[in-house]
Amino acid sequence: MRRLRNVKIVATLGPASNDYEMIRALFEAGADVFRLNMSHGTHDDIRARHAIIRQVEADTGRPIAILADLQGPKLRVGTFADESYDLADGDKFRLDLDPTPGDASRVQLPHPEIFAALEPGASLLVNDGKIRLIVDECGTDFANCTVTVGGAISNRKGVNVPDVVLPLAALSQKDLKDLEFACSIGVDWVALSFVQRPEDVTEAKALVKGRAAVLSKIEKPAAVKAYEAILAVSDGIMVARGDLGVELPVYSVPPIQKRLVRMARAAAKPVIVATQMLESMIESPMPTRAEVSDVATAIYEGADAIMLSAESAAGKFPIEAVTTMNNVAMSVEKDPTYRQIIEASRTVARSTVADGIVSAAREIAESADIKAIAVFSQSGTTVSLVARERPRVPIIALTPLMDTARRLCLTWGTHCVITEEQDRFKGAVISAVRAARQHGFAAETDQIVLTAGVPFNVQGTTNILRVAPCDERLIYKADPE
Repeated sequence: MRRLRNVKIVATLGPASNDYEMIRALFEAGADVFRLNMSHGTHDDIRARHAIIRQVEADTGRPIAILADLQGPKLRVGTFADESYDLADGDKFRLDLDPTPGDASRVQLPHPEIFAALEPGASLLVNDGKIRLIVDECGTDFANCTVTVGGAISNRKGVNVPDVVLPLAALSQKDLKDLEFACSIGVDWVALSFVQRPEDVTEAKALVKGRAAVLSKIEKPAAVKAYEAILAVSDGIMVARGDLGVELPVYSVPPIQKRLVRMARAAAKPVIVATQMLESMIESPMPTRAEVSDVATAIYEGADAIMLSAESAAGKFPIEAVTTMNNVAMSVEKDPTYRQIIEASRTVARSTVADGIVSAAREIAESADIKAIAVFSQSGTTVSLVARERPRVPIIALTPLMDTARRLCLTWGTHCVITEEQDRFKGAVISAVRAARQHGFAAETDQIVLTAGVPFNVQGTTNILRVAPCDERLIYKADPE
């Protein structure tokens, strides 16, 4: 199945998308990557969904990426003597380590790490920011606060601490178990929550041991500040706008999103824009116009992928949500303004031979009648460099490695094809033109551009660019050996 768009769609699975028929329908509607949310469901649930995705992959003959999204540490207040209490603006409220049920004046915050990092003047946000506190005085086991935005507070509401870097590992004990489980069943990407510093990513990658690619979720102000260093050690990025919009002013999120997407693209690393993209479609078969505009904006910015969360996991209209994303993407990518924006934001990178070859491949493809750029790749790195160029023609990623093909399902404009290992360039050319014809990218009378590396099957050797006719007879005539 050939997609007629470049941006990829990530669909989260859950109670509304839990069986073979629905998961296959979501794939056929346009989902390229399936997200398994490790915050919900047992390992048996996750294993069952993983098996269904792999069955859909086998039945459709198309690689499918699976993304396991780790929960991350969850910071919550304790319990209250009554069901809830109303806090008014200007009230004094205390957080401490005392497990005694709370009241209108105090409650337990069972996280000594937070108290260790707090300073007077720091903000604390409770229940997704609906209640806001300012720290007046604090110690190793308490924080006396003033309520600046009041509301009802109740048992185990979440707490965000936007102003400080917390001395907490990004991986909780639950995450460590989930990470090993996800890698053991064979996911392609792992999304890391609660990233604050690049060390969080390097620690996770050390545990993953190359079994999956690691994607960093940017959801905290500390991660935004350290973004360049985090990007350098990550395999991909998710702009997790939900928590960003809680911990930062909501009006600051759009420019942050634009900057994060552009920097990830310049680094040739896939970037997902996520959270509340079609939120109203949890209950409605039609999105709002503002939601459609939001999805379109991410595509115009050059994001590799756009993501559905509860819309496909627990909503009433999961197939309609994927179809809507697909239709918005198709509409945007046909717009001449889209190409103008994408090309104006292209980063010129000429520091390696591979950079020069992929840039030349894109320029040749756009100046001549070329139908596709075919890329032979072991690791997928050269494919990512081609995708960074955002060419006007499709990218055919040819690899003998299923793991590489699956991971590349998250990369903009890429159609992945499993091919036999090659030991001669002529065989690679034949394989590429056959793939271009078989998958509907070119006819026998057309031409494609091919990049590869000699010696074959060695990472980091991209050193050849060739314009090849799709008529195999012409290839044999030019090179009869």
